[in-house]
This record gives sequence, C-alpha cells and structure tokens, in this order.
Amino acid sequence: MKNNFQWLAQGVELPDLDYDALQSWIEDVARLHAKIVGELTYIFCDDPKILEVNRQYLQHDYFTDIITFDYTRGQLLRGDMFISLDTVRTNARLVMSDYDTELKRVIIHGVLHLCGIDDKGPGEREIMEAHENEALALL
Repeated sequence: MKNNFQWLAQGVELPDLDYDALQSWIEDVARLHAKIVGELTYIFCDDPKILEVNRQYLQHDYFTDIITFDYTRGQLLRGDMFISLDTVRTNARLVMSDYDTELKRVIIHGVLHLCGIDDKGPGEREIMEAHENEALALL
C-alpha cells in the first residue's frame, strides 16, 4: 500500500477491499480535479462512533455515512474521513444498491469534498452525485 494512505478501523472490522486498487482510483479521481493525493486517513467505524464524532466536532446530533476533516492546502489533498459502516449498509438498502458500491461511493465522496465539491446548498447534491457517478464509472 502507498504510504500516503491510512486505512483504520475503530469498533468494526476493516472492510475486505482491494486497497491498492482503491488508492490508484482515488489518485485518478484527484487528478481529474487537478489535485494531488497527500495524506489521507480513512477511519471505518460504527454508528455510535460517528454520532460521537458528529456531536463533538460538528455539534450535529444525527447519524451520517461520512464526516470529512479537510486539511487540504492548494492542490495537495489531505484529510481524515470517518465512515460509518452501519450507515453505509442502511443507505445501500434505502437506495437499493449493493453494499460494496455504496461503500466506494462514500469513500470517493470524502475525496470529492477535499477537491472542493460541496453538497449542502441548493443544487449541490446533484452536482456531487454526478461527480460520484463519474468516479464510480472509472472503477
């Protein structure tokens, strides 16, 4: 695995993924957005942990699939991303997707945030989804 990626698990098993392929994919997506991958840390966790992080750092009292802490400087992507595998599993069922595809969507969602794409304002969710779909098509 490349040194600028860390894949960690807190309270859950590390997902069974091809991390080398994921890292190459993330680098390809970053390049499409004129960015370079710096240090990226993914922390896979459960719903109680993501709720704790959401409350502590964002003062939000709800579950979410990913929380991205952005330390990007210029073109160099840097960040920590907490991903709740519980919420990913729930969301996969809600959108009638398979778990692996939804997990990869969430993994790249964090990178797209680091690239400067938001999803909270009017029309931004659709823009984010288009970028997610474009990235997933590269896999």
